[in-house]
Amino acid sequence: MSDHYVKVKVQLEQMKSSGEGVEKEEADMIEVLVASPEVLVASPPASVSPVPASCTPAAQREPPKTSVTCRNQSKSRRKLGKDEKNTGTKQDSVPALQGTIVASNANLGKPVNRKDHEQQTLQIKGTGKMLQGKTETNGNAVPIHLPEDNKVDPHNKEDANKVAKRRKPVTVDTFKAKTSLEALKLSIRQLKWKEFPVGRRSACDIYWHGVSFHDNDNIISGQVNKFPGMIEMLRKINLTRAVRTMQELFPEEYNFYPRSWILPEEYQLFSTQVQDNNWDGDVSQKPTFIIKPDGGSQGDGIYLIRDPGDLRVIAGSHTKQSVVQEYIHKPLLIDKLKFDIRLYVLVKSLEPLEIYIAKEGLSRFCTEPYQEPSQKNLSHVFMHLTNYSLNVQSGNFVHSDSLSSGSKRTFSSVLYRLASKGVDIKKVWSDIISLVIKTIIALVPELKVYYQADIPPGKPGPTCFQILGFDILLMKNLKPVLLEVNANPSMRIEHEQEVSPGVFEYVPSPVDEEVKVGVIRDTLRLMDPAQKKSLTSYPEHQQEELSGSPVRGAGEEGRVLPSMCLKQVFPKYTKQFSYLRTVERITALFLRFLGVKGNMRLGPTGFRTFIRNCKLSNSHFSMATVDILYIDVTRRWASMLPGSREAGMGLQAFVEAFFYLAQRRFKSLPLREQVVSLLEVCEAQLENQGRGDPGGALPEDSTSSTRRSGKGHPPRPFYPITNRPLAQQYPPMH
Repeated sequence: MSDHYVKVKVQLEQMKSSGEGVEKEEADMIEVLVASPEVLVASPPASVSPVPASCTPAAQREPPKTSVTCRNQSKSRRKLGKDEKNTGTKQDSVPALQGTIVASNANLGKPVNRKDHEQQTLQIKGTGKMLQGKTETNGNAVPIHLPEDNKVDPHNKEDANKVAKRRKPVTVDTFKAKTSLEALKLSIRQLKWKEFPVGRRSACDIYWHGVSFHDNDNIISGQVNKFPGMIEMLRKINLTRAVRTMQELFPEEYNFYPRSWILPEEYQLFSTQVQDNNWDGDVSQKPTFIIKPDGGSQGDGIYLIRDPGDLRVIAGSHTKQSVVQEYIHKPLLIDKLKFDIRLYVLVKSLEPLEIYIAKEGLSRFCTEPYQEPSQKNLSHVFMHLTNYSLNVQSGNFVHSDSLSSGSKRTFSSVLYRLASKGVDIKKVWSDIISLVIKTIIALVPELKVYYQADIPPGKPGPTCFQILGFDILLMKNLKPVLLEVNANPSMRIEHEQEVSPGVFEYVPSPVDEEVKVGVIRDTLRLMDPAQKKSLTSYPEHQQEELSGSPVRGAGEEGRVLPSMCLKQVFPKYTKQFSYLRTVERITALFLRFLGVKGNMRLGPTGFRTFIRNCKLSNSHFSMATVDILYIDVTRRWASMLPGSREAGMGLQAFVEAFFYLAQRRFKSLPLREQVVSLLEVCEAQLENQGRGDPGGALPEDSTSSTRRSGKGHPPRPFYPITNRPLAQQYPPMH
């Protein structure tokens, strides 16, 4: 028995020493892969889809919905599936992906597919970080309990990889997904996540709502794909007011939004300004205006006028609120057709602000050749309006299986056409990025007020993210113009086609699939709780690179997902745009004095407390004057918001009052510097109170130079407007 014991012991020691060598060799390989994971991923040709056939929407699609029994899909769809299958076969046969490596101790002597090994290495660092005491599930931190006899070393990559394999798939509640359901299902399949189509009693990681944050009011954890208040903020009137506030402070930076008036309250102002313009008797130079109902969608209720007397919203006692905008009469044309661009933008969080833009978008074309507006053609909607829901009703609408032709095309195909004519595509993208960031910066202040009303700080609740649809028009000089922003852009990936008289069938739309499935899939990848947790284990400068790198899908085949189609633009470009966040600083003051958590209106006591704590009253501005200011501003805004039943001062009214106080105190400065100067006064006073320093109010005629010479309170950095061309500020989005 003793001899046998000695032999076994010797064998075990030999195996152990051999295993240590293998483990060291494997560890060296892992370090190389983590540092440069792209060495194992072959880039597909630009002419083919980077998704393997088994991962593509075509291969995983359910049978099309139809109003009659239909066994065969369209020929074009079968052809597309064949091409995708060939693409997947080519990718799977890349020699760099077919190698094998020596396994670790757990699989000694067994070859392991190199693609499977890459999957392990790309997850190791994040997994190791997750094992340091806590992990995050549904937004809440919970401890990990490991058996005493199975402790895991957080620095042991092999042990960390074992835990990664045991990680449960991300759960997604799709019960309220509505029009985005089909693309969402395909994305979840590609990610190998778990879908709950009829909801779930226990909490899910992600909730995908179709309309608003309040589609499900019983969510206390996880992540929801809607922000509270986003629908209200993106109504045409509120968007106009938000941009108009920024135009007062930064007129040159926000000149991408057409001149607008709010009806019916500004009808007299609109009529007067139009009549005061001098066209030198030339009727052809008379501007055209487009009227958009406040709550309209899909082109409903939009029409063009050339005279204020033609406004329909003024007729009758019950007028509908609308926005009237100056019509862009010189748009960029392709094939003699007017078109707009639908870009998808992900707002990943508000605090801190994170914005991603999809590298691919949709170009939606009119169906009649464009002519400049005249009194004779104002009613030709197929010529002037680019809305898909309108033009699809035209007999000239073309449903195409190609990504670069038809009435709906990819934005990249349009850029290719422009590049072939010598257009600087880099500058076009730079201007679009700038437009998107500035627009969201204008929306964020009031979104924060809505957010704290539904999810007060310190109380349990989900985190939020949202995909927005930006509708942008390129002018003839290639300047982008913002038409509107959609809180619920359609993510449908099929269109209705009449296969016989009165019989319609839903058939796949290749263009919509190409764009929308990638946007949803990569949004989910960015919101993956494990992915977010694992990124924190890397240095900050590497997190963006890793979040956009290919992520290997689960499963025996070890499929590789395409590289991210979403590009981070904020806070990546924060240095160029930080100076625009002035209204957010005013919002921070507003939220501080709201008092009751969840409230959205500032009462008279809260406003007086704000004035008193910031030392803004003096002998020339008494508290009685403060009360009069509060009443006047609040009443005026109440008359402009007839549907509101809440009493008190909202954020927009508070901003107006703040502007008035700034103009009163710093009379010799431009408005922007007046506002920034008053902000510094308020913030310094509140900071003093936090330190127990009573401080003192500045004289009413103080200037910025007097303020900067104050003792002990260095001024906040003032971000100058950069004069560099935007094309030099941003890299192109390929």
